[in-house]
Amino acid sequence: MTLEKIRIFGNPNIGVYIFANNKIALIPPINDADVKRKIASNLNVDVIECKIAGTNLIGVLVAGNDNCLLLPRIVRDKEVEELKDLGINVNILYTNFTALGNVILANNKKAIVHPELHDRDVEVVKKVLRVDEVIRRPIGKFVTVGSVAVINDVGGLVHPDVSDEELQELSKILGIQLDVGTVNFGVAFIKTGLVANNYGAVVGERTTGPEIMRIIKALNIGGS
Repeated sequence: MTLEKIRIFGNPNIGVYIFANNKIALIPPINDADVKRKIASNLNVDVIECKIAGTNLIGVLVAGNDNCLLLPRIVRDKEVEELKDLGINVNILYTNFTALGNVILANNKKAIVHPELHDRDVEVVKKVLRVDEVIRRPIGKFVTVGSVAVINDVGGLVHPDVSDEELQELSKILGIQLDVGTVNFGVAFIKTGLVANNYGAVVGERTTGPEIMRIIKALNIGGS
């Protein structure tokens, strides 16, 4: 399998709790071996249980790509050290924003960030993620760009309110093929119900068959 449905804490909003790149998935401490197995096998990653800022909201608070994880200023020293001890490259972003997962959308090539992210922080994002470009702009009418899209290095799924014209523009900017869609039976905030990388994905358990087909196509899951 390269895509399966899961829930965490009985909740289909799995993207709130998980951060993943092509190497690791950070998840909260959960007593569910089957969920951990599905995340590990579908994303082809090592699963690491942790907390960020003392909370389970890892997907909301963490952004990044294969080169570095961006952590919010409210992260605890012990949490940073635990990740570093595992050989994970992390960088604390000292910005007013703490929900970095919602304000930064990145793959290994480009990043789109909240329009109000400070110049200094934009430079840090570009340097530590080692991306070619960081673009400050909304997606559709949404400034929380990380909440309305999920991308990998070949494709992505975006909020359905994004126009065809903007979709083409974003595809050109990111250098990947984007499509619009929903998760969890019509939820437009894509990140809440989808966690993906170059290998596969996990989706919230309420995600329908047609939504899954769109996700597979948009992210080129199982493709060449």
